[in-house]
Amino acid sequence: MAGMALSSDEIERYARHIVLREVGGPGQARLKAARVLVIGAGGLGAPLIQYLAAAGIGTIGIVDDDAVSLSNLQRQVIHGTPDVGRLKVESAAEAVARLNPHVRVVAHPVRITPENAVGLMTDYDLVADGSDNFATRYAVSDACFHAGKPLVTAALGAFDGSLTTIRAHETSPEGERHPTYRCLFPNPPPPGTVAPCAEAGVLGALAGVMGSLMAMEVIRAAAGFGEPLVGRLLMVDARSMRFETLSYAWDPDNPLNGVRTGPAAVRDPDASPPSPQGR
Repeated sequence: MAGMALSSDEIERYARHIVLREVGGPGQARLKAARVLVIGAGGLGAPLIQYLAAAGIGTIGIVDDDAVSLSNLQRQVIHGTPDVGRLKVESAAEAVARLNPHVRVVAHPVRITPENAVGLMTDYDLVADGSDNFATRYAVSDACFHAGKPLVTAALGAFDGSLTTIRAHETSPEGERHPTYRCLFPNPPPPGTVAPCAEAGVLGALAGVMGSLMAMEVIRAAAGFGEPLVGRLLMVDARSMRFETLSYAWDPDNPLNGVRTGPAAVRDPDASPPSPQGR
């Protein structure tokens, strides 16, 4: 890992990581070498970006075309009151610079689409999707499959959240295909069936919990320890403080890389209906 030696300042900064047997100096050097693309600098992206920066992820790309609004600040803690009206990528980049000057931020003030997603991912090792809508989640997860990038993806409801890792471009040690996002949710729910955050509301601290869990999943993958949430969906219920994990597998009928479907089926309006667990 040439060029990724830690300075004396970094050794002190990351001391609590370095003394961990699972991380150590080599793991921290891997974090420094890592390049992570974060989709969204909102409720999930805010704590995610902060903890990735604090952990010493070397390069963080941030994709978001939105500006900070006052109603964001109840949960989007990387931004402050003086940032209202500023682009979120600019506000987030300044926050990272204050937190850790060893981290490079690349701002992408654009909306990610099926057309530009693969291109945006080219320079990154891993993608973390904290977007707030199904269209973006499908665009990102499909592009990660085609680009061969691991994906950590989470979603928020009013009082519930979910998290999983997608490595659909890889197979298990036993040679079995890893599931795609479309194995969980073959197609998005019909318009109007899932209320947006502005209508349904969201518990602010829940965004912090889920964004921090995303960061933990990214850090474990980048440092090279732990068991990723591949084929497992972590579900969090903030009302009962219950954490549950649902296992799921590759679906041969999934519309992305199924044996009887393939990429053309992704845009097939007659494909399978969505899972009811779409939030």
